[in-house]
Amino acid sequence: MTKTQPSEPITVRAAKDMVGEIDALAAAMDRSRNYVVVQALQAYLDANAWQIARIRDGLAAADAGQVRSAASVFSDIAAKHGWTR
Repeated sequence: MTKTQPSEPITVRAAKDMVGEIDALAAAMDRSRNYVVVQALQAYLDANAWQIARIRDGLAAADAGQVRSAASVFSDIAAKHGWTR
């Protein structure tokens, strides 16, 4: 048996056409509007948490002096793809 986490209601205002798209998706999936919205919120939170972690990692690397010049990076990209400048 799956335990569900406690939940708390929130109110969100969205354009009518967006609500219509959510409802259409929910109907196509045979799910509730709430399910679709919660899935979308979780995907947003996951993506942004990943991005923030990568930014923090990059800043820490830069602070530690682990950086390359833009010219070096562009040169490696060009070489990888066979591009000439």
